Amino acid sequence: MEKFLVISVGAILGANARYWLADWAAQKIGANLPYGTFIINVTGSLLLGFFLTLATERLLIDPRWRLLISVGFLGSYTTFSTFTYESFTLISKGQWLPGLINLFGSVILSLGAVGLGIILGKSL
Repeated sequence: MEKFLVISVGAILGANARYWLADWAAQKIGANLPYGTFIINVTGSLLLGFFLTLATERLLIDPRWRLLISVGFLGSYTTFSTFTYESFTLISKGQWLPGLINLFGSVILSLGAVGLGIILGKSL
């Protein structure tokens, strides 16, 4: 139950940070492109790579903080960060094929899934 609560607190903060940043970007930069989502995906990837490197290689961080920040906050802020971190980790370990399958497969299949979801949603 403690893990659930720790993740939930991080998720609440991450979801609100995502909403605030996306709204800010639309107002300040414009809404003709999804600048907010772009900024969120890139900053989330940067933050996840930085934090997990510190947490697993440099510092002994309590596992609850890892759950709060990486699973809760950044997982809610953007799942793209997890996807890019996992793809990069596979490729950097020399597992090129699984890394590239994850990278391109996720993008292509997700694009198709969004299109299918739109078609299904419009057909109701």
